[in-house]
Amino acid sequence: MKIEEIKDIRIEDFDYPLPDERIAKHPLADRDSCKLLQYAGGTTSHHIFSEIPNLLPDGALLVMNNTRVINARMEFFRSSGARIEIFLLEPLDPRDYAVAFQTRGRCTWQCLVGNLKKWKEDHLEKILDIDGRKVTLKAFRHESLPGNAHAVEFIWDDQQVTFASIVEAAGNIPIPPYLNRKSEESDSTDYQTVYSRIEGSVAAPTAGLHFTPELLDRIREKGIETREVTLHVGAGTFQPVKSDEIGEHPMHRETFEVELDLVRTLRQALESGRKVLAVGTTTVRTLESLPLLGIHLLRAESGERRVKSQESRVKGQGSRVKSEGSSADYERTVDNGQRTADNEITQWEAYADEALSIDTVEALKALEEYMEKEGIDHLSAATSIMIAPGFKWRIVDGMVTNFHQPQSTLLLLVSSLLDGDNLTDPLWRRIYQEALDNDYRFLSYGDACLFLNDK
Repeated sequence: MKIEEIKDIRIEDFDYPLPDERIAKHPLADRDSCKLLQYAGGTTSHHIFSEIPNLLPDGALLVMNNTRVINARMEFFRSSGARIEIFLLEPLDPRDYAVAFQTRGRCTWQCLVGNLKKWKEDHLEKILDIDGRKVTLKAFRHESLPGNAHAVEFIWDDQQVTFASIVEAAGNIPIPPYLNRKSEESDSTDYQTVYSRIEGSVAAPTAGLHFTPELLDRIREKGIETREVTLHVGAGTFQPVKSDEIGEHPMHRETFEVELDLVRTLRQALESGRKVLAVGTTTVRTLESLPLLGIHLLRAESGERRVKSQESRVKGQGSRVKSEGSSADYERTVDNGQRTADNEITQWEAYADEALSIDTVEALKALEEYMEKEGIDHLSAATSIMIAPGFKWRIVDGMVTNFHQPQSTLLLLVSSLLDGDNLTDPLWRRIYQEALDNDYRFLSYGDACLFLNDK
């Protein structure tokens, strides 16, 4: 499919009836006791999630997202009794997640503000009890930001207390809005994967909620290697597609981090034909963004070669040619004319002819060599990648996921894996109908799927 055809895909074609009673409001008592619908080899089959070690391809590489959900919803009350909610999105000062959570005394975050009209020019304030210490937390609203967000500065009066402790004491777990209920104490554990450890998400990578430590041990005993990435899930994951065509929908931006050793392992897996499976759409977004980072480097290297060639032609004339292609100040001009740094993946660049022409192994090797040369063990980047029918899958051969909302970008991603560019008789619709007919539970706390791409 050409990119124009992909952008013209109508989101109404990804609608399906989902009765409220089919939305799981709470998880099952045993994480791995939920239903599992498998699609592989052209057929569907029904299982219990605890059977998954026997369903995964031999010798596969299973990658999961180790992000941890923070208590992102903070409630403040004015003296008038007016309730104002501050929803943490991502750190602004300092920008690094790990540094922001270890900050003492002051930090600034990008936030959504509920009941904004009740927050005038003065600050909000609340008293917290943190390990027996009384801490006064103040919130100051600053400039407006894109997406109806605001910069909010937090100041507290105890330099011994980190912002991680502030969030833990002041906030609540932000369960998905479609659950239509308030957070409960049980959500503090239910809405975390057992392998979550890097704080920063405002939503859980819910496909991973079904795993238990014992189940992961059984998977490894079967000779399947498990590895981790970190992608901090943003509130944009719940953003509905409001435009008629997906080309008009702005994809949300999320930050991620990967280790050099994983990049190397992925490259080796592709070279040897080893299957790579992702746990959840967030892991998919991370893995499929990596070759594009490598493509940035290859394009920058190509630009440097052009510069050197030009310099050689003017040698001795006292001139120096400079190009945007040089790695020192390389920037990209994307299809909407916006310029962006080369460690960020934009929404549509994966569909560009230039990106499609570059081999995936070559791209991963460029990224691997760059990290080795620069001494980078952990690479941080950001992605706004849109994965829709017509997308060229470079890394992921299959995925574990849940059942997603109608007319969502996550459903577009699932369709892309299952259907390729076939939109006339989509497989995803038949699978979802089979799940509805067999009493599967849907969305974050619901049942699971295992999709193995045999294309």
